[in-house]
Amino acid sequence: MAWKDAFDYLRGTAGKAFGKPEDAPQDRGLPLGARIGSLVHLQQSPLLRASAGGSLLALPDEHATRILAISQLKLNMDGKLYRYYLDTGDADGDETFLQLYVNARGELAELLFCSQLTRLVPETVEEQEMFTGAAGSGLGDASYTLWRWQLEEFGLDLDAIFGSADEIVYQREAGHPDTPWIAPFRGSETRIDDAGGHSGLKQEVYLMPYTRPLADGLRESLLISTEILASVNGDSRQRGIHVDFVIGIPVEQARLQIQ
Repeated sequence: MAWKDAFDYLRGTAGKAFGKPEDAPQDRGLPLGARIGSLVHLQQSPLLRASAGGSLLALPDEHATRILAISQLKLNMDGKLYRYYLDTGDADGDETFLQLYVNARGELAELLFCSQLTRLVPETVEEQEMFTGAAGSGLGDASYTLWRWQLEEFGLDLDAIFGSADEIVYQREAGHPDTPWIAPFRGSETRIDDAGGHSGLKQEVYLMPYTRPLADGLRESLLISTEILASVNGDSRQRGIHVDFVIGIPVEQARLQIQ
């Protein structure tokens, strides 16, 4: 199966909860002073500009103003990656979160507002290998293409997104662009859903960021991550695998306040 066809093929288809205390992201000393329950004030002008420029981003719900959960992704990359969830998507919804990348010097180098486009469930070994890059292709390829017909049922303004084209192409945001494939970033995500770390989840993650230009010099990220659930609230009997397609738009730190 061609990697570019996989999206459509699959579309229908501290903490006591985490064992060791060091496994869980601590609800203190986080970038921007965030804590579970913190209020989030985000100026939406860059998100509105991105939407007008053809972005696939879902604009934030006006009621999603509190951080409901916090996670840290420990991947084989320099720096640290955090996610502040405004909606975890656990109740049959879509994830919405702020993603923060802190570089090896401890500086906040990137801040994205992210909304989930869709979630897929790879059901065969071939599909799982494609979305983990295990076969040396798939996740980690130099580009990823979305086609107009793949998004017809999403309720999007496809004319604004595609214009007269039938496809939009995202380029891999890691490695040399001339390298046909590189291994996706790999590690784990530990999410805490309460300040004491009693509830949350832990999962293995394969992640690759892709990007494309929008109008007015804006940039849209497509984060593709394969997530293999290891435990929920400390219960390792709950297992599963899924692939998240997430749209991210850069936000200037000055446009965000967390209280």
